[in-house]
Amino acid sequence: MRNLIIFLRRYFNFFLFLLLEVICLIFVFRTNNFQRTVYLNSANGVSGKLYTRYNDIQYYFHLKSTNDSLVSENLALLQQLPTSFEEKDTASQVKFDTLRKFTNDTARKLLSTEVRKFLYRSAKVVNNSVNKPVNFITINRGSKDGIRPNMGVIGPNGVVGVVRTASENYAVIISLLTKSSGSTSSFSFSSRLKNSGEIGTVYWDGYDGGHVTMKDVPRSAKLHKGDTVVTSGFSAVFPENMNIGYIDTFYVGEKASTSFTIRLKLATNFYNLQYVYVIENLLRDEQERLEDSTRKMLK
Repeated sequence: MRNLIIFLRRYFNFFLFLLLEVICLIFVFRTNNFQRTVYLNSANGVSGKLYTRYNDIQYYFHLKSTNDSLVSENLALLQQLPTSFEEKDTASQVKFDTLRKFTNDTARKLLSTEVRKFLYRSAKVVNNSVNKPVNFITINRGSKDGIRPNMGVIGPNGVVGVVRTASENYAVIISLLTKSSGSTSSFSFSSRLKNSGEIGTVYWDGYDGGHVTMKDVPRSAKLHKGDTVVTSGFSAVFPENMNIGYIDTFYVGEKASTSFTIRLKLATNFYNLQYVYVIENLLRDEQERLEDSTRKMLK
C-alpha cells in the first residue's frame, strides 16, 4: 500500500495531465460536428480492422470443422447423382390391382425404376506421394468402414485412383500417377470426350504430376483445347461422367495413324489432395460373375 501511494504521488502530475486531456477531447468531440465525424470514422476503421483480424484468426482455427462440413455436403450430393443409380423397368412387372392393397409409400417403392449402383464413402488423406514412378495414397478408412481392394477413388474435382490394399483402419490407393514399373502395371482406364462422346484410354506417362495422356481417340473427333474428358462408365470401378481432365494439346503420331494422342491437364490437384471419396459398386460382383460365366461358356 505504501509503495502504491509513493507511485501515485510521484506520477500525480502525469495522471492529472492525462485526465484533463481526456476531458478536453470529450468536450471537443461533443461540441464540434467535424471533429466528432473524424473521430467516429477513425474509430470505425480501427475497429473494423480489428474485427477482420479476429475473424481471420477464428476462421483459421475452425478450418478443420469447415472442411469436414464441406466433405459431408459433397458426400451427400454424390450419393444423389443420377450416375449412382441404374434404371430398372420394374413397373411393368407389378399389376395395378396388386398395388391397391399397399400404402402409397409402399406402392412407390414397388414402382421405382431406380436401383442404387454406386455408394460413396469419404476419407482423409494421411500420406501421399506424387514424384515417384509408382505413387500411392494412404487414407484413414479401412475394411471396418467397408473399404475393399479394387474400389474406385475420386477427389472433389476428379478421378484419383483405385484401392490397392486395405487393413482394418487404413487403405492404400494406387494413384492415377502410376507408370508401369516392375510388378506394378500402369493405371489406365476407359474415358471419353464429354462433348462428342469418342472413347479413348487414359494413362500416366510419368513426366509430371499435373498431366496424363489419352490415346486411341479416332481422327474423326473434333478436338478443342479445354474440352473436358470424363470416365466412360464402361468400367465397373468408376461411374460415368467423372472428371478426369481437360485437353491441353493433341497430335497424330504418324501420318498413317488413325487416332489422336491427347495430353490432358488433370482435374485433380495431387499436390494438394486432402479428402477423397471411395466408390463401391454394389452391383459389381453380379456383373463380374455373369461376364466370367459367359467367357467360360464361349471357350
